[in-house]
Amino acid sequence: MGTLDNKIALITGAGDGMGRAHAVLMARRGADIAIADINEEMARETAEMVRATGRRAHYAVVDMADTEAVIEMAREAGRMLGRIDILVNNAGFGQRALIEEIREEDFDRMMAVHVRGSFFCTQAVVPAMKEARYGKIINISSIWGMAGAPVASHYCGAKAALLGFTKAWAKELAPWNIHVNAVAPGGVRSGGPTKLDNSDVLKAKEEKVPLKRYCEPVEISYAVAYLASPEADFVTGQVISPNGGETIVGY
Repeated sequence: MGTLDNKIALITGAGDGMGRAHAVLMARRGADIAIADINEEMARETAEMVRATGRRAHYAVVDMADTEAVIEMAREAGRMLGRIDILVNNAGFGQRALIEEIREEDFDRMMAVHVRGSFFCTQAVVPAMKEARYGKIINISSIWGMAGAPVASHYCGAKAALLGFTKAWAKELAPWNIHVNAVAPGGVRSGGPTKLDNSDVLKAKEEKVPLKRYCEPVEISYAVAYLASPEADFVTGQVISPNGGETIVGY
C-alpha cells in the first residue's frame, strides 16, 4: 500500500523535470494525477507514464499566465478525476539577467507564471478542499527565494512570494484541515542548471555544494510526496529545502 492511496493530485508544470518526477513518484505511491503544462506533447507523455503505474491520469494544456485558463483547468481536473486532494504549484521558469537587463515584459511574465498562476490555481481548488475539510498544498519555491542570488532578482522575488503565500495560507486554511507547505530546491539536474550551464560550469557549481553534487529531480519529489502524505499531517506553514547544504537558513 502506498502513502497516497486513492488521493488525487493536481501538479502544474508536470510535463518534464521536477514536475514529471513528482507526478510519477506520487502515482507510484497510489495517487491519481492531473497534469497541467504548456507543452501538450510533454504533458501527454507524463500522463502515459502515470497510467503505466496503474493510476488514472488527466492532462491539460495551459499557460499559467492566463488566469482564466488556469481557473478552468483546475476546475476541469476536479470534474474529470472527482476532486483535488493535493495541489502542487510547480510550474515556473528561470531567466538569468541583471537588474538593468530585465525588461518590463520579462518581469510581468515571471510574476504571472510563478505568483499569479499559483495564487489563482490555489483559489480554484480551495472551496472544494474546505468542503471536504481536507487538502494538501505544496508550493515549489527555491533557495534563491530564501537567500537571494547575484542575478535574476525577478525570479528570486517570485519564489520569495511563494514562501509568503505558504505562511499566510497555512494560517488561513488550517481551520479546514488544509495543510500548506513549500519545498525550496537547491541545484537540480533539470531545468536551468542543465539548459543554461555547460558541463564544466555545472561541475564547478556542484563543487561548491557541501555534498558536492546537484540532485536528481526525484530527490525533490521525495519531499513533495512526504508533505502530501498523512505522515505530514502535523506539518503546515513550513519550508523544506533539499539543497545538499548549499543554503542553510533559519533554526
